[in-house]
Amino acid sequence: MKAQSFFEEFQKGIQDLIAKSPAADIEKNVKAFMAQGFSRLDLVTREEFDVQVAMVEKLRQRITALEALLAERDQHENKTSPTED
Repeated sequence: MKAQSFFEEFQKGIQDLIAKSPAADIEKNVKAFMAQGFSRLDLVTREEFDVQVAMVEKLRQRITALEALLAERDQHENKTSPTED
């Protein structure tokens, strides 16, 4: 028996033993408990977060463009308005 084959069989035996032991039930219970706890929190997925980041970036670009447009109009109005003496 080769060493690699021995280790593979040993690993499979350990996995089978764990799957049949209370450890598997404990793992399932912990996962269920954590899922229940996370569901109570106001968490978002990474995908939802990335969508919001993209929307904020687009809004920031629009605001910057609008601010530049307003500044340009203010300059134009200041040049064309008569000065009061």
